[in-house]
Amino acid sequence: DREARVQEFFLNAAEQLPAQKFLLGGIGWDTKPLPMNVNNLGHVYTAHHNAFNCTPRMVLNISRASMARYGFSPATRVFEAAGAAACLITDAWEGIETFFEPWEEILVARDGSEVSAYLQNVDATRAHKIGDAAYRRALAEHTYAHRAAQFDGILEGAFA
Repeated sequence: DREARVQEFFLNAAEQLPAQKFLLGGIGWDTKPLPMNVNNLGHVYTAHHNAFNCTPRMVLNISRASMARYGFSPATRVFEAAGAAACLITDAWEGIETFFEPWEEILVARDGSEVSAYLQNVDATRAHKIGDAAYRRALAEHTYAHRAAQFDGILEGAFA
């Protein structure tokens, strides 16, 4: 289902905004026809994720349909983007507000038209503010140390 979601959220937005440039990271797109304004980078190695997330004005994360359907389970890419202070656009899924505040720390899109609207209406200054807010929230609530403390609390409660 990932191809269909990339088509909807990313490629449709690129087609709607031919004057803007888009970077596509990921495998499987070498043989697919892409809009002229899309630069296909291929696989982005983990060591390069931070640089990739810091490069554009906005970064798009697309969840698998099954993950979006069940919600409350952001991909690690969401936190990587926040850790890079990237202005992140994510597809809509239940529970996103538990992790990041929509419109303040993250942008939520239901389809490619909403992605296009963000790209047209959110300037670099606003995108920077959103990315900074996501970064601060990630450091305040979403580090491995936070998760370890939460897990420890769960275990203590279970065995008390």
